[in-house]
Amino acid sequence: MSNLQVNKKGRLKRSPTSYITSMLQLKCNHCREGDLFQNKRSYSKDFMKMNEKCPVCGHLTEIEPGFYYGTGYISYALTIAFSVSTFIAWWVLLGFSIYDKSLFYWLATNAVLLIAMQPFLMRLSRATWFSFFVRYNKHWKEESPKEFERVNKSFKNSL
Repeated sequence: MSNLQVNKKGRLKRSPTSYITSMLQLKCNHCREGDLFQNKRSYSKDFMKMNEKCPVCGHLTEIEPGFYYGTGYISYALTIAFSVSTFIAWWVLLGFSIYDKSLFYWLATNAVLLIAMQPFLMRLSRATWFSFFVRYNKHWKEESPKEFERVNKSFKNSL
């Protein structure tokens, strides 16, 4: 399924990506085009540094001071879902037994995978939390983004 459409002038234009796709690509949920993070790579030095505003539509990425404290719940849910899925996959493919150490092998494998995926999961939890509070606006080019009351500059991009 392509996200290209033909506009009135006969030119190709991109249709907005879906909610899930924009969240997995760590895009702004208001326009679904701008990047939430300054660096596109999850495994770099400043991987959690967010843009102050969406580079495409200008929507604030931190709505209020301490906005992203709730991402701990999302991150917890993602790690539990990942652990359950690896447990089921291990059980179906390799099996568990009380007579060998397969449960401990799964625990070690799961821990290593979670540590390796943690930077991506942290960014995904921020994008998910952001998407709970910012809705897509198909007329974002004509309308200016909502201005929020804030700003304590010392709390910006706090972890």
